Amino acid sequence: MAHSVRFWGIFAALCLLAFVSALDVSIIATALPTITDDIGGASQYIWIANSFVVASCVVQPLFGQLADLLGRRLPLIVSTALFTLGSGIGGGAHNPAMLIAGRTVQGVGAGGMYVLLDIVCADLVPLRERGKYLGLMFSWAGLASALGPVVGGVLAEANWRWIFYLNIPICTVALAVVVLAMRTKRPDPSETTTRGLDYTGMALFIPSILSLLVGLVRGGTEHPWSSWRTIVPLVLGIIGWIVFHIQQTFTKTPSVPPRLFTNRTSATAFFLTLVSSFIVQAQLYFLPIYFQAVKGTTVLRSGTSFLPFAIGTLTFAVLGGSLLSILGEYIPIHAGSFALSALACGLFTLLDDETSTAVWTVLQLLASAGVGLIMPVLLPAIMAALPESDVATSTAAYSFTRTFGYVWGVTIASVIFNAVIDDNAYRISDPGLRAEVSGAGAYAFASRAHGIIRDAGGREETGWDEVADVYTRALNVVWWVSLGVSVVGMLAVVFERRLELRKELETEYGIEGTSGAVEPKSGVEANVQVSSGQVEGPVEGGKIQGR
Repeated sequence: MAHSVRFWGIFAALCLLAFVSALDVSIIATALPTITDDIGGASQYIWIANSFVVASCVVQPLFGQLADLLGRRLPLIVSTALFTLGSGIGGGAHNPAMLIAGRTVQGVGAGGMYVLLDIVCADLVPLRERGKYLGLMFSWAGLASALGPVVGGVLAEANWRWIFYLNIPICTVALAVVVLAMRTKRPDPSETTTRGLDYTGMALFIPSILSLLVGLVRGGTEHPWSSWRTIVPLVLGIIGWIVFHIQQTFTKTPSVPPRLFTNRTSATAFFLTLVSSFIVQAQLYFLPIYFQAVKGTTVLRSGTSFLPFAIGTLTFAVLGGSLLSILGEYIPIHAGSFALSALACGLFTLLDDETSTAVWTVLQLLASAGVGLIMPVLLPAIMAALPESDVATSTAAYSFTRTFGYVWGVTIASVIFNAVIDDNAYRISDPGLRAEVSGAGAYAFASRAHGIIRDAGGREETGWDEVADVYTRALNVVWWVSLGVSVVGMLAVVFERRLELRKELETEYGIEGTSGAVEPKSGVEANVQVSSGQVEGPVEGGKIQGR
């Protein structure tokens, strides 16, 4: 299908925003020591790093509802403007509180962007074609996540404030395209007056998820996992989240409609989203540690060594989306992706300080195939059994699930990593090095490996071989757990049903002036639901197809 210049302009803006929002998740990691040294905040480093993720996570269902109530254009403009504003505040910060505030505003904007980018992409092309365009968009987000530590390290050496200021011109260009080129249809005003925001639901959801994330972020770092300061917010968050889902079954305007999870294909695809996010985040978080702590490279060099994973993820995401568009089949891609992830994680356990460049390059490419192929194929599978009227709510739920999976990927993998480090610290004969890696200090200490080895004149002189052995043991357990999670994902695929992906675009929020958009159809073709609110299958020719 040939698309107009306006279509490609809007899509390019989406890719830019996907890149810059993903970049800000990982770019702060390598620059954080430099930033806290300049403005203070060594004791608040955990919130400088995580306020962005927490803020972006809790607002996503809200933006899904806003997209239905106000149309796509205005929420996208507002979220991009908030992200840009937060970048300016962060770049101009002169104390930790101001920096955390800037990161929080950025996170709220990014949360809206995560949801709206996928929704707008869904409005541009029919379901059968979405994988191809989502693959292109996700590939830029994956590239940004992988390049973040490298870019952060380079900018930290020059001027760390440009880590934030860099976002402003990029967002300005993308925002100008959205304002000038994106003209979207809105629902009938008489209909929107009867649909309000789920205020009660959001009043339950936001503090519950915030409490849960606070417990996850602080656990094992600021406070032990056994501390009441960790347990209480976790318990309150879980209880609040359960109450939220109960409330959603009774409200007339749910922000996360229960019908999204009442068919096995969509429910399974949501679970696969959580699982795949766990796997990719564990790899993004701990592969650089292998290069820094085991191989003894610099932080910047570890980022360069990580490029095969970054470039591979970009390439395979595009390939996965293209395969979906050509074949119209998502189940084989899901199963194949998890099989590749399981194989890659198993082979990662062979990595040590003597592994050759060729070997770790090939293994990274294998891992990137596992996580890249599935990236653009999950959302179409979720939507296959749902009507187009559920695009916004299902996308918001998908985006939240993906982000929440990232949090769990870091949290669970970190708990395992730190526990194995502590259990094996006795193998390090140097008491100073042993103290540095113990007590959850191993992750941050890895970045100092190259300097310690260089200053001591070699690995043997400083006893780093013993340290590297402990790191290798801890990483191996992380890889084994990731392998297990991959196998669970592969087995879960059997619960999905093969559904035909719609080839026609039917949306009341189409983008005017693009060849991908069509006028909304009326009646059953525009919004097909059974009386219970559960969709029994994909919509085709005005009929509900069986699952």
